[in-house]
Amino acid sequence: MVRFKHRYLLCEVVSDDPRCRLTLEDRVLSTLVRDTIARVHGTFGAAACSIGFAVRYLNAYTGIVLLRCRKEFYRLVWSALPFITYLENKGHRYPCFLNTLHVGGTIRTCQKFLIQYNRRQLLTLLQNCTDEGEREAIQKSVTKSCLLEEESAGEELSDSGGEAAEPME
Repeated sequence: MVRFKHRYLLCEVVSDDPRCRLTLEDRVLSTLVRDTIARVHGTFGAAACSIGFAVRYLNAYTGIVLLRCRKEFYRLVWSALPFITYLENKGHRYPCFLNTLHVGGTIRTCQKFLIQYNRRQLLTLLQNCTDEGEREAIQKSVTKSCLLEEESAGEELSDSGGEAAEPME
């Protein structure tokens, strides 16, 4: 059996209108990227990129998108992304663009890059704070979200019946 290699493009939807990201849907984004590839690269590009192309991850709150395509044709997809200038959904047209953050061979490498990227973004956000109250509010929300993640992870372990092993004497 033949294994097809893929590339994953980690992108960020950048828009001035916050409603643009909240209306993101994987179907809409997939058809928008396919139409843009067809417009930029013609029928060859559309046919080459349609095989194996998928939106693997979409976070509407952060605007992070993970696109999967075949390894041989990822440059066609990558070169067509700057030509996306708007997002159209449910009769509304929002101006936006896709910023490619990382191209990786696995989802795991994209996840690792995204963690590092978010840390850098948070650091610059904290450095650009104007006063101490704003800095404390950001730190409080980050620690709150970290605590919520730990609690949900603990609940998942208790729900699955996984208990910690008792120490051996």
